[in-house]
Amino acid sequence: MFKKILVPLDGSELAEKILPDVVAVAKCMGSQVTLLHVCYFPNVADMESLPPGIKEQAEKKEAKECAIFLGKAAKELQLQGINVNHECVDGVPAREIIAYAAANKVDLIAMATHGRGEVAWVLGSTAEKVAAHATVPTLLFRVMKTEIPLFKDTQKWRRGMP
Repeated sequence: MFKKILVPLDGSELAEKILPDVVAVAKCMGSQVTLLHVCYFPNVADMESLPPGIKEQAEKKEAKECAIFLGKAAKELQLQGINVNHECVDGVPAREIIAYAAANKVDLIAMATHGRGEVAWVLGSTAEKVAAHATVPTLLFRVMKTEIPLFKDTQKWRRGMP
């Protein structure tokens, strides 16, 4: 059913938390997985005041880091028996993810949503934009970082008073 799965990754550990679930789906369906990273450099007025070549250096550095982290993730999936490739593109993330899926006849987009709460409802996250506008099924995995709260007074904690 899902022969081609597109997995957009933003380079964060949270986004990579979906990979075990993607592996399970890919193994079940015999799917090819494509890991995609979109390098995004917004046009900011302050960029014009930077010394010449700084923006280009930042873009080259981002492309190099993209190739390294996608290569590592792809290698891990290959070791698990997944047919995987990876690609890094430039542009606005949601727009490029949707365009890549359409151009490459992807059957499923699987991506993480960081669950940023009310701010995401107002501003919209990349995952929500992709889910709203993609022409193929989009599977969103909600991933969050959970931390154990630290208490200043451990004696209160021991007495059962948080």
